[in-house]
Order: sequence, then structure tokens, then C-alpha cells
Amino acid sequence: MSTGHGSATVEDLAARRLSRLAGTTPAADLVAAAGRREDFAGWLLHVTPAAGCAHPIRLSGTVFRVEEATGRITGERHTAEMPDGLIYTACGNRRASVCPSCAETYRADTFQLVTAGLVGGKGTPASVAGHPCVFLTVTAPSFGPVHAHRTDRKGRPLPCRPRRDETSCEHGTEHACWERHTADDPRVGRPLCLDCYDHPHQAVWNLHVGELWRRTMIAATRNLRQLEKLTGAKLRLSYTKVAEFQARGAVHLHALVRLDGRDPAATHRSLPPPPGVSAAQIAQLLRCAAVETSFTTAPHPARPEGWPIGWGEQVDPRPVRLAPRDLDDAAEITTTAVAAYLAKYATKATETAGHLSTRLRPDTVRSYTDHTTHTGRQIDACWRIGQRPGGWDPEEWSASWGRLWRWAHMLGFAGHFSTRSRRYSTTLTALRQARRDWQRSHASPRPAAEDVERLDEGEDTTEVVISSLHFAGIGWHTTADALLANTAAAQARARRRAAREELATTTA
Repeated sequence: MSTGHGSATVEDLAARRLSRLAGTTPAADLVAAAGRREDFAGWLLHVTPAAGCAHPIRLSGTVFRVEEATGRITGERHTAEMPDGLIYTACGNRRASVCPSCAETYRADTFQLVTAGLVGGKGTPASVAGHPCVFLTVTAPSFGPVHAHRTDRKGRPLPCRPRRDETSCEHGTEHACWERHTADDPRVGRPLCLDCYDHPHQAVWNLHVGELWRRTMIAATRNLRQLEKLTGAKLRLSYTKVAEFQARGAVHLHALVRLDGRDPAATHRSLPPPPGVSAAQIAQLLRCAAVETSFTTAPHPARPEGWPIGWGEQVDPRPVRLAPRDLDDAAEITTTAVAAYLAKYATKATETAGHLSTRLRPDTVRSYTDHTTHTGRQIDACWRIGQRPGGWDPEEWSASWGRLWRWAHMLGFAGHFSTRSRRYSTTLTALRQARRDWQRSHASPRPAAEDVERLDEGEDTTEVVISSLHFAGIGWHTTADALLANTAAAQARARRRAAREELATTTA
């Protein structure tokens, strides 16, 4: 089986990596893992769909090939006949800290989704490249002073929280911090005083950030009606957004908002807006909507008047331009930069805040609620506020505050990390289906002689794959199998990256 590296085979490439892997797994184990199979190259080809996955899902059962036109079963194969007697499928986890390979696939899909909404493609018309577009960042309000990494215009570090007066809080903690924190300082994002910080309010804010965004877009659409009256055209805002955890554990959102024209008779179409409408106007419209939007939560036994929910002072809408220009305009960013930025943060979660998200249970939660740490107090606040007291209807509580209990491992955030409006561009589901179709078409064997004859006669021989599989476990059988599969996947990624770079160089 040729790999594209001269005449080297997959077995040769795996053997070359044995010495590098000897520190974690004995070379003898790797050689034994490769040698116990009669067709090692076939095994690698079989595990290719999940080769780079850290925790692949193992499935067993039967796979049928069915003729779509007649329903006739043309082929049948049980997993017992396959290498390892199983089918491996990638876990699909989007978080880089859990599975780097699947997270990279998710990041690439998100990049394609965002880019399609900026310049067209994947079913989105190319005319969207000329639509006004704004990159909007909205953050949470302050729940208490925290340590911060601050720099001047030249990138030199500044004191964290300089104060002229040497004052302290009621718990004896000074309000000033003269240290110059680096970006990777573990104290960044930690409150100056844990007792003064409003952890319950932050937990509730994280829970309601999705509703706050929904109301903000309603307000922006309402403000858009004034622009419709001035231009005499029907307009619509389309967006995609990602959520990012700050170091302090609060969520903030990055959104790409595009202005489209719309036809009431064909709402699925994204038409160009009328000329004269600039991205700066849309930026001002979004800023006003973010500043004006706020609400109060439903009553809670711990706070009968509810908590106020609104955006913080850092509301930053920036126009997006299609390509770099000679003019150095710090207020604008390019489409490539914003697409890469959104895709990058779509694979992160609570790691920034110092917590590796693991769903909590009553018997495990106390291991994470350390009151001497900022993250521990956040989890404790989510758990306490989310527990149902006596006298409350279970369904009503579950629909409102019960979610905070269920999502304590995410510091209260219960929304999706990556979302989009219906008309922005393609969907992740469509991108994944296209990838599966491509993999299936390239992995299918050549048609048999009778199938070739039927194709020549013009008969429809379209087949579909129907699987009857059940869960058989998670992970590779041995560490050696995992290393061999991941090594082959890394080599394949390196070849694809080299091919893309070569293509880009040739094209340029």
C-alpha cells in the first residue's frame, strides 16, 4: 500500500516511528501489534475513519448494501468478518482537550461554514461577498474585580489594577494589584477577593446568555426596520456565532453578522442589500441593540426579585472587509482572519477557566466544589441554585432553574458553542454528510461484471448502505493499536497539508 512517500509502505512508516514511541509503549508491543495481523495494511485501511481519534466508538453488527430502486439486498457483511471483528467510528467530540483529531475536524468544518457565509460556496451565492458584514464581540458584565493581563500599545505589560489609594475590601483584601501578569499567568481571571465576587450572579448569567442573545437580535431586527424605511427595501440580518469562556469563567460571544436583502415571496434567497448601506451603519445598529437589551430573570428562592441580565461595557462591533488593503485600519478585520478566529474558539470550552468539563453527579460534585478556588465556587453556585427546593413543581423547575444543576460542569452555560441563523450559509450536518459520501464513494470496490453490464444498459443501480449495529465499547483494544492508528493518521494529515501547501504555491 503506497503512502506517497517514495516507495515506503504504511508498515515502513509505522516502523520508523517505533523508536520515538518507545518512551510510552515498548517497541516490542508495537511490532507484535502489527505482526499479529495477516493484513496489517488492510487493518489500517479499515480503521482509517477513526484512526486519529483518541476514544473511538466500537460497533458490531451487520452492514447491508441495498438497491435503492428495488429494495433488493445486494450485499451483506457481518463485522465478525472484519479486522478486530468491529467497526471503528470517531467519537466526534469538538473539544481539543478531549480528542484533538475530532476537534480539528470540527474546527475545519466550522471554518468552511463561516467562510461560505462570507464569500459564498457550499450552496451560498457568491454575491454575499459584497454584503456589509460586522464582527461583533459582546461580553459579560463585571461580577467583581479580577486579575488581568494588560499591555500598552507596544505590547509592554502594565500593572494589573493600579490604585492611588491603598484601600481594602471588608474581608481585608487590597483593591490594588501592582503585578504585571503575563498572558499565561494562572492568576489571570481570578478574583482579587473570592468572598466579594458574585459567583451566583455569574452562574445565572451564563445560563441566560442564549436568551440575552436572542433578545438582542430581536432588538437589532427592530432597529433594522428604520433602515428599511429609508432605503425602501426589505432587509434581514444573518449571523453565525461562537461562545468562548473567559479566564474568569464567564461566557462571551463572537458573532459574524451579515446584512442581506430579502424577497417576501422567496425567503430562502439571500439578495444583495441596496447600495449605500455600509458596514459602519450595521455596526452602530448592533451596538445600540446590545446596549439597550436587558431583562430580569424569573424569581428564585435565593433571590425572589430575580437577577438582572445584560451585556457588559465591552461591546465591540467591527466592519469586515473581503481582503487586506494597503490602508492599515485597525477597526476592520479580514474575512480570513475572522473565519479562523471563530473556528479556533469553537473547539474550546471551560479549559480556559481552569476546569476540565465532566458531567457532575451528586456523588462526585463535592470533588469539584473547592471553596478555596474560583472555579470550585462557580460550580458550587451552579449546584446550589439549580437544586429544586420543596414546594416547586418538578417540570416547572426543570425548565427554568433545573438546567443550572444539569450544566454545573459547564459553569452554568447550557447553550451551543456554535450556532447560526437559518439563512447564513450551509450546515455542519450537510458538511459531514458530504464528507461521508466522499469517503464511501472512494472506499467502495469496483462494481462487479454484472453491475457494469447493467450500467451500460442504462439501468439504475444506485445502492444505499443500511447498518444494523450496536454499541460494543469505547477506545482501542491496546495502547499499541492506538499508537499505530494515530501514527498513520498523523502521516496522512501531513501529506494532505503538504499537498495543500504545494497547490497554493503552484497556484500563486
